[in-house]
Amino acid sequence: MENNGPGRRQGLARIQMPGHHSREVCHDDSTPPVRAHTIDELHSLQKKRSAPTTPIRGALGVFAYTSEEERHQQQLQSISASLASLTRETGPKLVKGDPAMKSESPRVPTNVGHQSYTPSLSLSLAVSDSSLKFTHVLYNLSPAELYEQAIKYEKGSFITCTGALATLSGAKTGRAPRDKRVVKEKTSEDELWWGKGSPNIEMDEQTFLVNRERAVDYLNSLDKVYVNDQFLNWDPEYRLKVRIVSARAYHSLFMHNMCIRPTPEELESFGTPDFTIYNAGQFPCNRYTHYMTSSTSIDLNLGRREMVILGTQYAGEMKKGLFSVMHYLMPQRHVLSLHSGCNVGKDGDVALFFGLSGTGKTTLSTDHNRYLIGDDEHCWSENGVSNIEGGCYAKCIDLSEEKEPDIWNAIKFGTVVENVVFDEHTREVDYSDKSVTENTRAAYPIEYIPNAKIPCVGPHPKNVILLACDAFGVLPPVSKLSLAQTMYHFISGYTALVAGTEEGVKEPQATFSACFGAAFIMLHPTKYAAMLAEKMQDHGATGWLVNTGWSGGSYGSGKRIKLAYTRKIIDAIHSGTLLEATYTKTEVFGLEIPTEIEGVPSEILNPINTWSDQDAYKDTLLKLGGLFKKNFEVFLNYKIGEDNKLTEEILEAGPVF
Repeated sequence: MENNGPGRRQGLARIQMPGHHSREVCHDDSTPPVRAHTIDELHSLQKKRSAPTTPIRGALGVFAYTSEEERHQQQLQSISASLASLTRETGPKLVKGDPAMKSESPRVPTNVGHQSYTPSLSLSLAVSDSSLKFTHVLYNLSPAELYEQAIKYEKGSFITCTGALATLSGAKTGRAPRDKRVVKEKTSEDELWWGKGSPNIEMDEQTFLVNRERAVDYLNSLDKVYVNDQFLNWDPEYRLKVRIVSARAYHSLFMHNMCIRPTPEELESFGTPDFTIYNAGQFPCNRYTHYMTSSTSIDLNLGRREMVILGTQYAGEMKKGLFSVMHYLMPQRHVLSLHSGCNVGKDGDVALFFGLSGTGKTTLSTDHNRYLIGDDEHCWSENGVSNIEGGCYAKCIDLSEEKEPDIWNAIKFGTVVENVVFDEHTREVDYSDKSVTENTRAAYPIEYIPNAKIPCVGPHPKNVILLACDAFGVLPPVSKLSLAQTMYHFISGYTALVAGTEEGVKEPQATFSACFGAAFIMLHPTKYAAMLAEKMQDHGATGWLVNTGWSGGSYGSGKRIKLAYTRKIIDAIHSGTLLEATYTKTEVFGLEIPTEIEGVPSEILNPINTWSDQDAYKDTLLKLGGLFKKNFEVFLNYKIGEDNKLTEEILEAGPVF
């Protein structure tokens, strides 16, 4: 091989490029080098700063720009005040940012994007170890950021094949109503419903403060906490500012989806929250503390506007805790809070749907010919109806694309799926698998539903639909209710457990839940019922009782009313044609039933016509009527005003033997 050039290495020939002169250089498609000297500097170039520059209103009503550093300081001061121990002079030292992204002390000013806040101390020396450390605050993170946190730091977090975040809620896979406590304090104790039948189990102020201190100390001991500042209620006039402090990315993403997400402009002027949740669910309560019956305690203090969670990581406790708060605060402002679904037609006709599990509330309120305002929690004010939440919390057990296409398609990036089982390789979820729990759930923003109405508000309802799955088979498929009957059945909140759904259930069992949400109401059910009747009367709404259960006999002998028939009934309610029908009255319950509905066999409209054994029908009807009467006994001692006339009027609307 020839190699005669000066300075050439022995044994290596010049590389010849075909078709090119030997002195030409190949096309240079290189780019200028990045402006970074270290890999950390390179990574810092990857993320674009996204600080809003929207002006906020000053004390004199003049718009003034606040620098990013000043805004961060204000946020940290507010969060430090929330996390302050009640026995110390100041709140904890806080740093904004992920501790894993910081390699130096938070007080070094060159760490861009990690603002620190140190409360002023009256003492020159630290008084405890906790006063020496910083707690990192991860504030209103985006779903993408929370995915990263969960995958990296929380065991049991995975991304499913559709892009949802699968996570585990620990030992608790449902709410713990027996461990929920409400502080009996002077500002609210006279208004709340206590005693037999009430979901409100009392605790004293001192015990609450002990649990609050335990939760705050636990959160302050962590390297980082997640803080969400968000809203409840889509009606701006009755909006509530809520702050959620938690230790898990799962909880932060859950509440990001379930509460109303503020815009950057709204976040700048958020200020002090109206209500704060301290979720220290990974840490147990002290069993030796008064009122504690287990390692779990969910404590609500309406006077302090605070909620403490210890010993349970089930995220639904936060959602329903805030719903209980709304059940107390909204009626004080003459706004009715409701556990219901809500949709609106193209002509602006709003319908409310009430119903316990298994009655078809989700299925019937989800109508592709109508817009969804919300699936679970609403307010009815003088402005109309508004959704309390910013998301949906749907059951996933046995979910299929055919049965619930909207929920199926909503399980994508940003959605949290709790306690589901999936293929370890494909990450495809098996929604029929109950290995972890039957109470599998998905939490997603309401915008994920294609026909959701944004903002989630609507005019005053025209129809109030009470759903019951009557497994006794004696209630009509549909009944038109008077105002008194609407109050009676609203307070009763009836459905039936079907034989075989629970161990030991051999025949249908009546289930009653006051106001179709007894676990969350704070006032006496008659108070909510009276407000409902008043609003229905003021705005001309009609009450309906719709049975989605059995016909022609009880469970085991009769048949379930076809969903197609129920949909025809609901369509007739929406269109107003059912108001024009001819009605007859039933025995015992005194319900008005139509004689004819288009698309529904007339013979099933009166249940007595569907039973082959008339005596068995009458016996079963009397049995169910007796169960209603027995259930209602707990509500008889409540008075509104100076007399008991309202309670008597409601009672007269019940079954008569």
